[in-house]
Amino acid sequence: MKITIIGLLLFFVGTASLSAQTNYSIKGTIADTVSNSKLANASISVITAKDSILQKFTRVKDDGTFTINNLSKGKFIVLATYPGYADFVERFTLDSAHTTHNFGRINMLLKERLLQEVIVKGKAAAIKIKGDTTEFNPAAYNIQPNSKVEDLLKQLPGIEVDKDGKITAQGQTVKKVLVDGEEFFGDDPTLVTKNLRADMVDKVQLYDKKSDQAAFTGIDDGVKDKTINIKLKEDKKNGYFGKLDGGIGTDGYYQGQALFNRFKGKQKFSLYGTLGNTGKTGLGWEDNNKYGGGGGMEFGDDGGIYIFGGGGDDLDSFDGRYNGKGKPVARTGGAHYDTKWNSDKESLNTNYKIGSLTVDGTSNTQQQNNFPGNVSNTNSDQNNHNYMFRQKVDVNYQVKLDSMQNLKITADGTLRNSNTRSNFATQTRRLDGSLINSNDRENSADVDGKVFNANAFYTKKFKKKSRTLSVNFKTAFNESDSKGFLRSNTQFYDSVGTYVSKDTIDQYKVNKTKSTNINTNVTYTEPLAKDFTLAVSYALSVNNATADRRTFNKDAGSGPYNMLDNIYSSDYKLNQLSNQGGMVFNVQKQKYSFNFGTKVAGVRFKQVDEFGRLADLVRNFTNWYPQASFQYKFTKQSSLRLNYNGNTTQPNIDQIQPVRVNTDPLNIQVGNAGLKPSFTNRYNISYNSYKVISNQYIWISGSYSTTSNPIVSNVTRDTTTGISTYQSSNLKNKSTSNFWVNAYFDRKIPGLDINAGLGLNGNGNTYYNLSNDVLNETKSYSYSGNIRLSKYKEKKYDAWISAGPTYTINSSSLNTVLNNNGRGFNANGGFNIYLPGKFQIGSDGNYTYNAPTKSFPQDFKRFLLNANISRTFMKDALKATVSGNDLLNQNTGYNRTGSANVLTQERYTTIRRYFMFSLTWDFNKVGGGAPKK
Repeated sequence: MKITIIGLLLFFVGTASLSAQTNYSIKGTIADTVSNSKLANASISVITAKDSILQKFTRVKDDGTFTINNLSKGKFIVLATYPGYADFVERFTLDSAHTTHNFGRINMLLKERLLQEVIVKGKAAAIKIKGDTTEFNPAAYNIQPNSKVEDLLKQLPGIEVDKDGKITAQGQTVKKVLVDGEEFFGDDPTLVTKNLRADMVDKVQLYDKKSDQAAFTGIDDGVKDKTINIKLKEDKKNGYFGKLDGGIGTDGYYQGQALFNRFKGKQKFSLYGTLGNTGKTGLGWEDNNKYGGGGGMEFGDDGGIYIFGGGGDDLDSFDGRYNGKGKPVARTGGAHYDTKWNSDKESLNTNYKIGSLTVDGTSNTQQQNNFPGNVSNTNSDQNNHNYMFRQKVDVNYQVKLDSMQNLKITADGTLRNSNTRSNFATQTRRLDGSLINSNDRENSADVDGKVFNANAFYTKKFKKKSRTLSVNFKTAFNESDSKGFLRSNTQFYDSVGTYVSKDTIDQYKVNKTKSTNINTNVTYTEPLAKDFTLAVSYALSVNNATADRRTFNKDAGSGPYNMLDNIYSSDYKLNQLSNQGGMVFNVQKQKYSFNFGTKVAGVRFKQVDEFGRLADLVRNFTNWYPQASFQYKFTKQSSLRLNYNGNTTQPNIDQIQPVRVNTDPLNIQVGNAGLKPSFTNRYNISYNSYKVISNQYIWISGSYSTTSNPIVSNVTRDTTTGISTYQSSNLKNKSTSNFWVNAYFDRKIPGLDINAGLGLNGNGNTYYNLSNDVLNETKSYSYSGNIRLSKYKEKKYDAWISAGPTYTINSSSLNTVLNNNGRGFNANGGFNIYLPGKFQIGSDGNYTYNAPTKSFPQDFKRFLLNANISRTFMKDALKATVSGNDLLNQNTGYNRTGSANVLTQERYTTIRRYFMFSLTWDFNKVGGGAPKK
């Protein structure tokens, strides 16, 4: 029996070996159809018909002949290309009966003769994958007259643009949109996508932008931002273009925008201004969190202290951005200039932005509060008035000192002022409807902020390959001064809802925070072997900060606010010194790359209580940052990437500082000086593949992380008064987890010229907290899928639709009966039809459905329908439009969330139905005008 098996194995192996050794080949000649001249050096490629993978390629000889040997059997496609000639494409098969395929004479035709001759022509490849970059070719898509970059992006697989211009690519938010690799107005991607003309674009590149350090050394440091780079056509880089847009509508709505761009070779100059209350113009200052938005103080992963804006005590939660809640009034403007000179050795990129945003609105929030043996419901009505004014300037200068040395210097400064007013009316009831408490309060804050950042990055390459030196110096200054009032009246009731007592608060709050950070990092890379490199780094950071928070009561109950309230006041100085060292090994091969290593930081933290109530708090701790990354390239158009990062997270200062915060008298915050660091392990995976011939694109990515010794919320609730006291605590023997996964499949349906896509998304987390000393497990998961169809017919019509179901899990182990688990459905779509007489009609809609849940028994349905009709004049430069927004008047803001022991449902005011008449003038004199069709 054993001999028989061995014999069979040898037979099959021998047969396979014989098949593999068969010399399958192709041959032929290439010549011009008319002149019969031989096209020497034409490119001949053999591609697998099934998956579009390149098998072999060669160049045509001087006599016009070509031969490719050592092919395997199967079905293939031959692609012949030559500059100025139309591509030649033909399918063929190699098998035992046809070991050699002779194409004979292949006649190539000049492109300008295509109107007179017929030839099998391959369409431009829509996508190319170059390493970590996915490159889209606009020539493979339909660009309508006067369309913008945003209209082009909506056609690209894996990229979605919502009604506000927010871009999502491969399941992640796009944070930057560059023009020819340079920032264009810095922090607002919509200024590029809504204003640059699509016919100016040569390529659209999508990639994860690495840090300057990682880009220089080639060693991944885990810092990545999803980025789109718009590469302009060379003949579109000279001239000027822009637009003027103005509209007036019903119910007091209006909007206006002006944009002027002057491009001259390597110089770009732009001006813009916006004014409106429709929520569609100039409201996206995406870098606000970095440059002065919000409020608070926290530790960075490198041990640094970061104090950012705000007035503390939650008095200033407005971050200067419009998120769809309330009704906005925006006034913004800015200027941009960038250039290169000295043979491109030096470059300058600078921006100035100024603007204000006012948002007024109301909201209603319903909460289910789960505690051991106790469930209550809270209903809160809120009125908000928020105002933000900001100026910001940034400069980026780069110089190539010589062929081996570079220096990059960046700096930015921000001045901001905000004014916020919030009024709350809250009631908390038991499940039987009886009152536990009620509260009416007003919070206000006026905040002045200053921010300054500077960075110098020096790099040097040595003659020995992969030997490099880089020095990075950073400094940052952040100051915030907030003044505000808290006025509150709280009434308490007994077990049957009878009034018992009242608590009144009338306080004046002054919060001043300031921080100065200096960080220096030196990295040296040394090749240990041909493809093996070691990176050694050392970083020193010094951080000094102050946090002075004072609360004053009225003198004698009615006098000035001059009585310091010690319970809710503090004044702390914070000094921190961090020394960090690291070693990372990197292996770089043709098909794969792999790096691994770790960084470790020793941090000394000292907190001084200027009030003298507490002894100085000195903490010494160690932070670890292990990392590993692996990438394998199956082909030029497909690859797999795996990443691991670990990091220690320190508690932030608000979690440590043992000072009570009473901004919401029913929810009191208390610090915990005994908190310990937590540690997070994060795993990422991504796979992409593109098949040229079938125009099929696949993207799969996901992330999973666990946090040990997590810092969680420990809430104690007085069941009589309903007052909850929150304190952060470390949770031992339990780990929180978080995940997300995104998959996208896109392919053109043959014969119908329809782009079809299938998307699958999932994300969620498992979180723990303590409620009255009982462990509570909260699960929050969300799953969705959608089918996307689109069809574009130049100068005739375009249409698109995306729809799919959702399912959400929102539950608490403290209450297994009531949960927020529920299904839903989302759909959006639209069309534009180009009519005779230069008329155009269009419409778009969005449908949202959330089914009832056990916690919130009412369902939610909303269908937002918009429509427009327009006509162009003056050779399509001037457009008159009549549009209707939210024609069905259903735009009620809505959101459901769950965290810790609280399930929340929120409804808020937002922009509703209006009609508008607008005029838009697109002017341009770039590269001789629009390309001929």
